[in-house]
Amino acid sequence: MKIYISFDFEGLAGVTQWKDVTKGKDYKQVYAMEQLRSLLKSLKEHEVVISDSHAMGDNIPWEITKEFPNVELISGGIRKYYMMNGLDNSFDRMIFFGYHSGVGEMYSTMDHTYSSSSIHNIWINGKYMNETLINAAFGGLYNVPLAMVVGDDKLEKQLNGYFNNLVYVKTKNSIGRFSAKFKPMRTLLNEIEDAAIKMLNLKKEDLTILKFKKPIEMIVEFSDTLRADMVESMPLVERIDGRKVKLIHEDYKVIFEGLLAMTYITMAAKYL
Repeated sequence: MKIYISFDFEGLAGVTQWKDVTKGKDYKQVYAMEQLRSLLKSLKEHEVVISDSHAMGDNIPWEITKEFPNVELISGGIRKYYMMNGLDNSFDRMIFFGYHSGVGEMYSTMDHTYSSSSIHNIWINGKYMNETLINAAFGGLYNVPLAMVVGDDKLEKQLNGYFNNLVYVKTKNSIGRFSAKFKPMRTLLNEIEDAAIKMLNLKKEDLTILKFKKPIEMIVEFSDTLRADMVESMPLVERIDGRKVKLIHEDYKVIFEGLLAMTYITMAAKYL
């Protein structure tokens, strides 16, 4: 079996604040790698590609592939398709690891969607979005189902009703934007190992391949009018009010790349 893992950080146990997921917090990265190793232990007999997708994609040490020689690592940024770089129709299923709830979820630890500083809300076809849904639909372009998610309790709530037989590992109970309650580490590590084995036993036809009905309409609400000013001149983008823009297209890949372009462009706002 060929498995694609998209790695994020904020949804993992042991972290509650932005400073926990930045360079220099080496002990926090140890927490992240402990949880990732528990997943990889159950996948040793399979071909695995990990896309290191938090911030600049430099969180997972290359040496992990020495311990797990069945793993290839995508690292660094900026790169095409960002969190989903390297995915194609050769994969059998996806795992989203360390994912978190979308922006605005009450009592959710470090809630955001693609950009904590620039994006206030995203809707696709009128439905509120988070990174899991956005990225799972990218997998849908290649008929690759989402089989497993490792993340916090608030994301689990947001995904209710979207996926059949999704294996979900709850890493923490979020109790505020910068606070959470953690279960014992060994308990969680065992749960991740067991969940991965359960995921491997699922049949692909019993899993959900997420696709949006065409034409696909994405509305992005930014944190301020400056950021809407910055992306208004993008091709196919329509400004609909002070902070919102709209993009409509038949091809979800155009929608996905449009969102990434908006995210990259608005990064420059902090320098203005």
